[in-house]
Amino acid sequence: MPELPEVETIRRGLDNQIAGLRIKSVQVKKARLVKGSVKKFIAVLTGNVFLKFNRRGKLLIAALKSGQFLLIHLKMTGQLIYQHGRQLIAGGHSFVGMDWRLPNRHTHIIFSFRNGSRLFFNDLRQFGYMKIVSKIELEKELKKFGIEPLTAGFSLKNFVEIFANKKTSAKALLMNQKFIAGLGNIYADEVCFYAKVKPSRRVPSLTEGEIKKLYQGCRVILAKAVKARGTTFSDYVDADGRQGGFIKFLKVYGRKGEKCRRCRRGVIVKIKQGGRGTHFCPQCQQ
Repeated sequence: MPELPEVETIRRGLDNQIAGLRIKSVQVKKARLVKGSVKKFIAVLTGNVFLKFNRRGKLLIAALKSGQFLLIHLKMTGQLIYQHGRQLIAGGHSFVGMDWRLPNRHTHIIFSFRNGSRLFFNDLRQFGYMKIVSKIELEKELKKFGIEPLTAGFSLKNFVEIFANKKTSAKALLMNQKFIAGLGNIYADEVCFYAKVKPSRRVPSLTEGEIKKLYQGCRVILAKAVKARGTTFSDYVDADGRQGGFIKFLKVYGRKGEKCRRCRRGVIVKIKQGGRGTHFCPQCQQ
């Protein structure tokens, strides 16, 4: 699943490529990927203009000229592919083995623009969605998200307050979007490694120093990942057709069986935690 750095990279690319384009038509091939009335969805978007692309956590927010907003969540396997002539610009889930003839069997929503370009919303597992909301509805939607790393509200004081009276594991809390927006499986593992904290550690057992290190890890790692345009697995590309470069900086995620790059003694292990693959070094993470 694309996380904050990947979605931010996609947001920047879409803002650069699509902002200002007028929508000629919208085709919905799979109604379940549209939240609400499909008829209203098409009616609102047809003839409308994307003004700007924003983001909250992993949620893309497209401001429309009509004053409404289009919410886009890629979830596990969503992809956004912009096609203009022979140019293809893509972002989202891995594109390994993908049929680049568009639309294909995984294409569920198609935007056609007046300049002849098109935007395809593909989703293999069909967990992603699009939704039209008003400004009031958007404000309600945003209240579901916690503070976001790399913003002014992400202070050490606010971070410490999130950890107060919580009984869950460190990783589970880091990934809870109601408290911290944007962190997913990849970066939660990397933040825990940065702080030398085992992902399964229960929050009440964490010291003040460990919580501070988790906070610092969120800021340092996500800033670095955004700068590197996200993480590349297989042939993931962003909205400018470039691959994310953060994979070379990963310390634990995807490195099962390899030596720890920090202590040089431990071997990275992978366990199941909360139904997700979790990576850590048993030697230097306690």
